[in-house]
Amino acid sequence: MVHLIIIAALGATAVDVLWFFLFARYNRSKGTVVLRWVEAACATRGRIIDRKWLSKSCLQAQLSFAAHWFENARVTIKLLPRPLLIQWLICLWRHQRETVTFEADLDDSPSFQLEISRHRWLTQKPKEISNPTRSWTVSRPGPVVLTTRTEWTHELTPLVNTLMTSRGHNLLTVRFRPDSPNLSATIPLDALSDEETTASFLSVLRDLAAGSSASRH
Repeated sequence: MVHLIIIAALGATAVDVLWFFLFARYNRSKGTVVLRWVEAACATRGRIIDRKWLSKSCLQAQLSFAAHWFENARVTIKLLPRPLLIQWLICLWRHQRETVTFEADLDDSPSFQLEISRHRWLTQKPKEISNPTRSWTVSRPGPVVLTTRTEWTHELTPLVNTLMTSRGHNLLTVRFRPDSPNLSATIPLDALSDEETTASFLSVLRDLAAGSSASRH
């Protein structure tokens, strides 16, 4: 009986170690591919000057851009913790997503502090609405902005307009602040599929930076 327990324990340990190394390698490969997309997308305007793994599921790279683009830029790729089975299952249960976060300073620091979060609410048609015996008027509104600001200033308009365009609709969060990093934006990793979509992401960031600059003039 003792021998069976020891064999089972050794087998479970071997499976756990194998799982860890296989999925650590998978995460490393996936993160490297995404970083390659970033490098190709900014090849004409910037380059990666350093990269490091903060953990088995988090890769961060420092970028250097041409003048009047971004300063002290970095991109952080957060993957699911696949090598750690329990943590991975918890993340799946919580519906956590893999993300890419871009942070940088701007030529002119914003004079305001702004945090934008995007949410989508989806639902199936209730039975009451689909009931043919009742007359309902269904409205299909465009994007709705809910704000905690008591006053809507003109400096926010170009930024919000950029986020409402087709190129900016995938961003999860955007932050502007006077302190470093002046700009921070996060996009779900599954919204990036190749160099082209990654280049589009960087273009949106550039538009946001330009909008922030325009709001001060």
